[in-house]
Amino acid sequence: MDKTIAVVGATGLQGRAVTTRLLADGWHVRALTRDPDKANTKATPVRAEMDDVDSLTAAMNGAHGVFSVQPTVGSPGTTPDFTTEDEVRWGVNVAEAARRAGVAHLVFSSVAGTGRHDTERLPVNLVSKHRIERHIAHLGLPATILRPVSFMENFTGGYALRDGTVSTGMAPHIPQQFIAVDDVAVFVALAFAEPHAWIGRTEDLAGDEVTPAEVAAAISAATGRTMPYEQVPIELIRQVNEDFAHANEWLNHRGYRADVAATRRLHPGLLDLRTWLTTTGVASITAFLAR
Repeated sequence: MDKTIAVVGATGLQGRAVTTRLLADGWHVRALTRDPDKANTKATPVRAEMDDVDSLTAAMNGAHGVFSVQPTVGSPGTTPDFTTEDEVRWGVNVAEAARRAGVAHLVFSSVAGTGRHDTERLPVNLVSKHRIERHIAHLGLPATILRPVSFMENFTGGYALRDGTVSTGMAPHIPQQFIAVDDVAVFVALAFAEPHAWIGRTEDLAGDEVTPAEVAAAISAATGRTMPYEQVPIELIRQVNEDFAHANEWLNHRGYRADVAATRRLHPGLLDLRTWLTTTGVASITAFLAR
């Protein structure tokens, strides 16, 4: 393909996966980053900052498409004072720059459940993503909205692996939905490859539905190291951050409710948890535990 896709957030978890997939599919890729000299990427690094619409516009000029993703509060690499207002501003800035640059297709990575904003109190990260979605619609951009659930990759580091256990605020025996970040990248590439089928479309994406206790058992079996599941008490989380506590309560009582079977019909090669572990997950987990 002789067209270029500009990837915002190219050095983050989703951005790296999307860049790798698009390059493999033959697209030209610009990796938008605040520091091109330090960008470890096979794409073409281009300086741009999400707080600077002019730099984003310049980096997008001439590109066919743009992939947009923003960190949420607490994401790796964000400063302690990063807020949901910062996240919304960054997402709005990317959309505004895409409009100015006249890109033919914007793919925005949101989060599953966002569409239920009128019927329940959502976690703050779902509210912020919905605000960005609304601005994209307000601008009338040719866009695809992808709404993934939690990432399987959350179980490869200190977020969930501590002191020989798998630990989160999720209740041990309540099914939760997860997706591999590489599968999100598949959908991004599919949207860019088939714009006639994907522009104007919104899809919740989930790859598997398992309980946290089952996740811990699968990790234990894959690594050969017994790692029981321990729930972090919600009240302990609340002492640190009320928003994080509510997010865990939401997952334990309502959750994403994406359609795994529908996602698999769109992408038959979708990874379930055990397949993800054997392909990439166990290597990442083992490397983290070794450190």
